[in-house]
Amino acid sequence: MTPGERRTLEAVRAELARLVRYDDESLVHETWIRQRYEGGFAGTYAPARAEAVTTAWHEAGHAVAALAVAARFSSASIRAGARSYGRVHSIAGGGPDGFVIAAGGQVAERLRRWTLPSSDAEVRAFLASWRDDGGDARRFRAGLVGTRFAGDEVGAWRHCVDRLTPLRPGVRSLARGLLVWPRHLPYAVAAALAAPLPA
Repeated sequence: MTPGERRTLEAVRAELARLVRYDDESLVHETWIRQRYEGGFAGTYAPARAEAVTTAWHEAGHAVAALAVAARFSSASIRAGARSYGRVHSIAGGGPDGFVIAAGGQVAERLRRWTLPSSDAEVRAFLASWRDDGGDARRFRAGLVGTRFAGDEVGAWRHCVDRLTPLRPGVRSLARGLLVWPRHLPYAVAAALAAPLPA
């Protein structure tokens, strides 16, 4: 970690400690609210806050999934743009478990409110509806080719849920870090926020 990254990590952790009693929507940095409102991505500040929170959990899910399968990325951000509301930049690696990264955003959104589909019928219905998600659904399905889950989307989804559910505290920590910091978070900072603090 570079000195600049260490300073960023310390600043994010200090802000999170200051706002520890606040819910996610209450700690969204003004930059992300204004950027969504002024960019026309939200009609008022209230939906801008809510959208920023959803995006933060989604992108944190991708980042934590990447860390879980030993992939690298350059940074994570919740800056809204013409093609996405946030992004984990330049993901590389992951091997045969790369599909876990693609599913990470959807899994994390559902882990946030504990609304994961439970029965096979619910999982199938969700997967049938999961089509337009900035390419995540396409990457998930393409990533199953040549793996033990080829032709078994339900099994692959359950595998992703099993991998990521124990990592929910790290997803939450990184999501909150993305919300309080007004710029992108470099890989080393995101990885540190997603990891448990030493005792």
